[in-house]
Amino acid sequence: MQEEGSYICDSCGEEIVVPLDLSAGGVQEYVEDCPVCCYANVIHVEIDETGEVRVWGEGE
Repeated sequence: MQEEGSYICDSCGEEIVVPLDLSAGGVQEYVEDCPVCCYANVIHVEIDETGEVRVWGEGE
C-alpha cells in the first residue's frame, strides 16, 4: 500500500505530498495548511477495498 499521497493546493496550484495514515480508516478528512502559501486546505483521503488510495484537497 501507498505511504504517501499528493494533492494540488486550491490556492497556489502546487502539488503537495502528504504522508498517509492507513490505520485511520478508509475515509479521512483533515485540515492542513499548504507549506508553500499557508492556505488552509481540507484534505480528503479515500482508501477502497483493493487498497487504492485517492487524495484531494479543497479550500477550507
